[in-house]
Amino acid sequence: MEKSHSDAYAKAGVDIQAGYEAVELMKRHIARTLPQEMTEAIGGFGGAFPLAGFHDMEEPVLVSGTDGVGTKIRLAQLAGIYNTIGIDCVAMCANDIVCVGARPLFFLDYIACGKNEPQRIASIVEGVAEGCVQAGCALIGGETAEHPGLMAEDDFDVAGFCVGIVDRKKMLDPQKVQAGDVLIALPSTGPHSNGFSLIRSVTNIEEVNVEAPVEKLDGLSLREALLEPTALYVKPILHLMEHVDIHAVAHITGGGFYENIPRALPQGMHAVIKKHDVRVPRVFTYLQDAGDISQHDMFNTFNMGVGMIALVGADEVDTALAALRETGVDAYVLGEVHPTCEVASEEDSSQKGIVLC
Repeated sequence: MEKSHSDAYAKAGVDIQAGYEAVELMKRHIARTLPQEMTEAIGGFGGAFPLAGFHDMEEPVLVSGTDGVGTKIRLAQLAGIYNTIGIDCVAMCANDIVCVGARPLFFLDYIACGKNEPQRIASIVEGVAEGCVQAGCALIGGETAEHPGLMAEDDFDVAGFCVGIVDRKKMLDPQKVQAGDVLIALPSTGPHSNGFSLIRSVTNIEEVNVEAPVEKLDGLSLREALLEPTALYVKPILHLMEHVDIHAVAHITGGGFYENIPRALPQGMHAVIKKHDVRVPRVFTYLQDAGDISQHDMFNTFNMGVGMIALVGADEVDTALAALRETGVDAYVLGEVHPTCEVASEEDSSQKGIVLC
């Protein structure tokens, strides 16, 4: 009997049937994110999204973002928990595009793996779908690529791509930031998806039990303290835009305070932040002690408990804080914007756009 193509492909290391099974298992998760009229489109060659609901925009602008989960995936592998990193993937993309005021419309994921384990793939997509629900966008497509010989059987990577829309007149723009504007901090859920190569090194994560309670983490395990998904700030920021005139937003990702806050400022302005005003969660002091990391490097690597910063006029601070609390975000005032010439002699003034004193 002639051997089938699928038999030959299986011998080469690619299990087509496992791919079919994974698609079937993930369909119910994907369906949670879709408008009713789109649920029949799952599994097509291309993902479609209707734009009929945006005729009221004077000048609609599409905004896109792409990102991955990074080496946080290794912790998920060690813990055997796969339904949270999909949330991370969506959050890293959707949080970026909301920084310009865009509402996320749809998301696509890409999962590369050494061997397609349908349950594991479906669990990852379950997290992606949950992230899309939290961001208010549709999961309209994706790809699972099996890479035998290129990746070890248990290895996988996750990345994604998000597209949103905003009316040009409502786009957030750092050029709107003025002296006297106030920085409002939106707390993070932990390290989110940044700095995990350093985290894995200082915690010796390959050699320890990630489920064991850690006294210096108040009894939490490394898995509990570090695998917490990235917070999604889409709905809080969009809600905030309805109540105050946000001038700019900074997503605190890789590069921490020093790299990301200046991206939300115009030339000639500095953000001045007092370090003791930052509400630093225990996990960051634990990591700093474990790796003997300098304070500068901590603020240059991690979010330090601040996942996003919104810049608003001083006269709108109270309204902004109240609006964010309506979304369940315990936001707080973190600092203020000053002309660069006024802070030239301050500590850390050599850092472009930010003074941490």
